[in-house]
Amino acid sequence: MELLVVDDVCCGLENVAVPALSNVEGTRLSDIKYTPTNVTGPGAPADPSEMMYEGCDCHTPSCSSDCPCILRYGPTYDNSGCLLTEQLEKFLRSKPVLECNTSCQCGEQCSNRVAQKGVSLKLQVFHSPQKGWGVRAAERIPLGRFVCEYAGEVLGLEEARKRTQNMKQEDMNYILALREHIAGGRIVETHVDPTYIGNVGRYINHSCAPNLLMLPVRVDSEVPKLALFAGRDIAIGEELSFDYSGEYGNVAKQGQLQKETEKSKDSSKLKPCFCGSEMCTGFLPFDPSLYEVHEIK
Repeated sequence: MELLVVDDVCCGLENVAVPALSNVEGTRLSDIKYTPTNVTGPGAPADPSEMMYEGCDCHTPSCSSDCPCILRYGPTYDNSGCLLTEQLEKFLRSKPVLECNTSCQCGEQCSNRVAQKGVSLKLQVFHSPQKGWGVRAAERIPLGRFVCEYAGEVLGLEEARKRTQNMKQEDMNYILALREHIAGGRIVETHVDPTYIGNVGRYINHSCAPNLLMLPVRVDSEVPKLALFAGRDIAIGEELSFDYSGEYGNVAKQGQLQKETEKSKDSSKLKPCFCGSEMCTGFLPFDPSLYEVHEIK
């Protein structure tokens, strides 16, 4: 029988309470500061709360297809707030996603306001002996529905490397590096760490065959929200998962993993994967760039 560990891991900061349950008496959650969305951390290239985009003048409850925010990159959501089928099909080469922001004149119920609203689905944090804490659905989640952000401190690259390299082998690594390839061959990197300050997304486990996909969504700031959406219909009681490497619709990644291991020259940094899927690579995704050491001249 599962015991209630915490009434609400979100501390009342989301639209719904998310309880934590465990079948092992005495199990405790890590002591963290809860934040529903990203906050500025050491070395952050930009403030995630800073207003950087102009708002629309759509004085309507919900924006139409001619809203400047939607026209900029094209529509992302249907009228129910789920990802459009086209957006799902183009996930691996997805276009930027821009939602209406704080300065926009449209209503709070605008269909182009989704990821910014936070958690609204019934979820549960639960404990398993092998993987530790995880998150499962406490209601059916349809394909394309927003689930939650992966939120925490936004770090600069050097701080992300410092924290990664100071970790012990038994420590959980929550730092996620997002790389966006933009025009002109530039790569924009965003590093998010929910180790000490984070949201419910920090408890979602990796899977080599995940049921969630991650999309960078921008609202007020150029710093994206790392938004997790249902990649398929998800049943009540099913564990939620995403691929920490950013992949979805899993391609076999054994070759990629081997190259990463060779590049790192230290396979001891690899951690075993317990997702149990038929496509499991055996190890959690590994980012060797966070272990690179640069001499200061």
